[in-house]
Amino acid sequence: MKINYTKENSLIVNEIFYSIQGESTHAGRPCVFVRLTYCNLRCFYCDTEYAFEEGNEITIDEILHQIEMYNCKLIEITGGEPLLQKNVFTLMNTLCDKGYEVLLETGGSIDISDVDRRVKIILDIKCPSSRMSDKNYWSNLDKLKTKDEVKFVIVNKEDFDWAKEIIIDYKLLQKCTVLMSPVVLNSGSLQPSDLAKWILDSQLPIRMQIQLHKIIWGDKTRGV
Repeated sequence: MKINYTKENSLIVNEIFYSIQGESTHAGRPCVFVRLTYCNLRCFYCDTEYAFEEGNEITIDEILHQIEMYNCKLIEITGGEPLLQKNVFTLMNTLCDKGYEVLLETGGSIDISDVDRRVKIILDIKCPSSRMSDKNYWSNLDKLKTKDEVKFVIVNKEDFDWAKEIIIDYKLLQKCTVLMSPVVLNSGSLQPSDLAKWILDSQLPIRMQIQLHKIIWGDKTRGV
């Protein structure tokens, strides 16, 4: 996907907001989110479809100004898929230079080699039920740092068993923190207690997470 900018050093931004971090080992911390527009994947359970196309072109200086309005040093760059936009690397580098703690949430289909090593990557590995597992860029797993995190969104037992094989085959638990989330769709969705049982039965030190922001504000609220 080629993205054309009309301004120098700009990005197409869906939203910038200040909230409680709902996922990862940073869950519960105040955080400024920069959600970029566009995604190359179409996971059937996606909860941010509005970021596929909606957005405005904003210069990096303007983004930094908005971030500075909040007295918060934790920043997450998310999407959509933020690595689709080449200028995101300039934004991340600049934030790191300014002393921010920077998280990058990426869908795992794009090479992470050029991401500043000061950035903490949260890499989503797509399970079969997402219908996007053929898009996983497996070479990324060799580039993870110990402070990075890998996330699996689990729809059913088949996804869990598949994810467990990936975790073991790639020795992910020796590389970084491994997260699992139950997908949240409707009353017929996977129950968190079921995922908890599977993790316990596996005897693997996987970290289970539930989207905290949806518990606080509901699953339809944007900008949280």
